[in-house]
Amino acid sequence: MTRGPTLPAHRLPYLPKPLDAFNAAPADEARALLLHCLRSLHWSRRLAEHRPYPDLESLLAAADEAAYDLSPGDLSEALASESLPELPEDTYSAAHTALSAAHAAYEARFGHVFVIYLGDCPREETLDRILEGIRSRLTNDPEEERVVAAEELRRLARSRLATSLRGAGNCATSHNGAAPGR
Repeated sequence: MTRGPTLPAHRLPYLPKPLDAFNAAPADEARALLLHCLRSLHWSRRLAEHRPYPDLESLLAAADEAAYDLSPGDLSEALASESLPELPEDTYSAAHTALSAAHAAYEARFGHVFVIYLGDCPREETLDRILEGIRSRLTNDPEEERVVAAEELRRLARSRLATSLRGAGNCATSHNGAAPGR
């Protein structure tokens, strides 16, 4: 029995990936997206200038490398743009008070905001993890804490970039387990 000609498989039209759109975007748009994720003009410019990136891992590696070269001023700029983490809605007001007091003690000691990456932390443990992080890091000397804060900031930025350029959201609103602190 003979069959008629086979039909070609149905193919969806090519839809650009978020990284493709980022690579092709005008420089000012790319820098703006990066600034939302990285929170440093120098860091954002450096990554935007080295486009195109062949894949997301290359961009993330470049972001990591650039993070290690941040000047104290660049780091301060990025830290200043961080905000308080969102706590679960059912968090008691006493917990908010404890968090505010801990943040105030941290900022008084180190002169910059507290940041912590919480990528593996269940949302209901956010408050405990933040308070424990502040308590343990208050024992650091200022230089040691700047190194720790820079590493936490790098991890936050990496998570925001990955979330944004995988198409899962906007860096400015992405929580993806990452909770900045201020």
